[in-house]
Amino acid sequence: MVTLTVTARGQVTFRKDVLHHLGIKPGERIEVDKLPDGRVVLRAAKPSGTIDGFLGLLADKTNKVATLDEIHDAAAAGWSGRP
Repeated sequence: MVTLTVTARGQVTFRKDVLHHLGIKPGERIEVDKLPDGRVVLRAAKPSGTIDGFLGLLADKTNKVATLDEIHDAAAAGWSGRP
């Protein structure tokens, strides 16, 4: 069990091994769920996004227009982990 100290400002610093266990890297966020019995559950916050936001990242990056077959092949490769 890890014991943490609360500062005068109500802040807690988590040890690296705890953050690593949670899969949290510097700059990422943590979700805290307060349970009725006084306990809390911590987990790495999952970023939420939309397909529009993702496609916005790609805007004006290339002049190439992909065919539906090329998009399908790229998506299939991405899901399978192939380059």
